[in-house]
Amino acid sequence: MSTTTITTKLMVFKRFERVWHWSQMALIFTLLFSGAAIYGVHSIICFADAVTLHTWSSIILIALWLFAIFWLLTTGQWRHYMPTTENFVQVARFYAFGIFKGEHHPYRKTYRRKHNPLQAVTYLLVKIVIFPAIWLSGIAYLLISFGIGGFLNDFGLANIALVHIASAIAIVVFIIAHVYLLTTGHSFVEHVKPMITGYDDVELTDEELAYIKADEPDLLKDK
Repeated sequence: MSTTTITTKLMVFKRFERVWHWSQMALIFTLLFSGAAIYGVHSIICFADAVTLHTWSSIILIALWLFAIFWLLTTGQWRHYMPTTENFVQVARFYAFGIFKGEHHPYRKTYRRKHNPLQAVTYLLVKIVIFPAIWLSGIAYLLISFGIGGFLNDFGLANIALVHIASAIAIVVFIIAHVYLLTTGHSFVEHVKPMITGYDDVELTDEELAYIKADEPDLLKDK
């Protein structure tokens, strides 16, 4: 027996999540800019200023990540990032072929899962593989540059730098793919708008809608 669903404007991205997203974006671009200066890709700012900017931006970003992890765990929002096999093949097929044929996206946001299966896997890999790699290699690099990372000598500074650069390139690839997907389907503005206002179209069952109206009415745009 199928369950009736209602498409409703719902607060999908909480205020902290939106602040986290845009702050993280600004810090990552600052790190990429200053990192490129450190490696001599450009000379818009001098080496010393680039190192200072890179160091402080990385410290602020690490603090933001730690707070975000705490927020995800304490609010239960981590569940949205857990991979699932449900509709995974359909979504993967859509991005591989269907998107170029003008097909409709096979996934609709629900109250319990705001990220489609492919998004969940991608975001999880970014959070538990790429971010920790660039985080740990950056800290190692910093400790060695301060002369207090002697215990890291066995890894080799060149190897640590390689991990750091490779992780940075992976983040650049993720950003390019992320921005590209924002230009597909709906308009770019429609894709970005939920991360500004917090509201997006979500499919709710009658029971979920009744629960939200009774217990969390502030989540509804039209109360």
